[in-house]
Amino acid sequence: MRTLKLLIRNAFRHKLRTGLTILGITIAILAFGMLRTMVNAWYAGVEASSANRLVIRNSISLVFPLPLAYKDKIRQVSGVTLVSWGNWFGGVYIEEKNFFPNFAVDPRSFLALYPEYIIPDLQRASFLNDRKGAVAGRKVAEKFGWKVGDTVTLKGTIFPGNWEFTIRAIYRGKDRSVDETQFFFHWDYLNETIKKTAARRADQAGYYIIGIANPNLAGEVSTTIDAAFKNSLAETLTETEKAFQMSFVSMTEAILIAIQLVSIVIIVIIMAVVANTMAMTARERIGEYAVFKTLGFGGWFIAGLIFGESLVISLAGTAIGIGLTFPVAAAFADYLGTYFPIFFVERQTIFMDIAAGTLVGIVAALFPTWRAVRIRIADGLRRIG
Repeated sequence: MRTLKLLIRNAFRHKLRTGLTILGITIAILAFGMLRTMVNAWYAGVEASSANRLVIRNSISLVFPLPLAYKDKIRQVSGVTLVSWGNWFGGVYIEEKNFFPNFAVDPRSFLALYPEYIIPDLQRASFLNDRKGAVAGRKVAEKFGWKVGDTVTLKGTIFPGNWEFTIRAIYRGKDRSVDETQFFFHWDYLNETIKKTAARRADQAGYYIIGIANPNLAGEVSTTIDAAFKNSLAETLTETEKAFQMSFVSMTEAILIAIQLVSIVIIVIIMAVVANTMAMTARERIGEYAVFKTLGFGGWFIAGLIFGESLVISLAGTAIGIGLTFPVAAAFADYLGTYFPIFFVERQTIFMDIAAGTLVGIVAALFPTWRAVRIRIADGLRRIG
């Protein structure tokens, strides 16, 4: 306890210098934590993917549809337990800036495949029995003030026109890794409507999602399905849900690499700042260290003083930075919800912050410690006065 008290008093001898150094560390750790949180948000869809779900799309591109008739052949593949299908709808609410993911899905099979979407039983039944019913995620419902029973009109982009839906259910995720910004409705409602206006686009699915009995069968099932539709007018590409999500992340890989590099550069810069502070501190106290040596204290004691002081400063800034990360991340989540529906500070990020702060404190003290330990008593005493 006395040692800690000594370290704290030493660290705050020059209050302005120490305060500015702690401020710099706080800003650096806050920036580091936010950048790591953004990277985690980018990969949120990948991490939330289920090993028991596969996605089937057109082998050319996701924008090309697949015939609805494929579903019967897919059901016959060994290992497949459930088949669902859907279309990306791409509608907007009132104006283009009100964007959120919205899909036309086969409701029963879709909800069976996604048990992580928690819906009250009465609302679930109401949705299943209403052809124009829709389900909205908790976050998107809160954003627009929707309640169960409200009528919502989406302006179609891929499927032109104004589409009216009745909110029959609002789902929440079983944990905070589940996207709560989605909106989905009956695929039959979409299909029956476009039969009247654009019959050639009817009876087509944008993608299929299938459940498999065992994740170990993913490769075998994927190969069998793709082989079944080989040389057809719409060949398929079947992949795990994780691989499907990863294909979108890979499109922005350069941005992710840049963010990760910036987070590392921030730590290197603040390391240099703390090292400069500790070098100044050690230089000012050379005389004191010489006195300690004269009294019989060894190099390990002096090294402990310098390393301890450096860690007190760096970990103080780290603690404040971590404390500020949570409210700042919450504020960013409100503004970035459209692009990052899952945006929160993970435990792993906190551990990385602590590790970065500790590393800064240790590395910054290396050179000042080396100089203080090596200086001769006579040379140190000359600096007194």
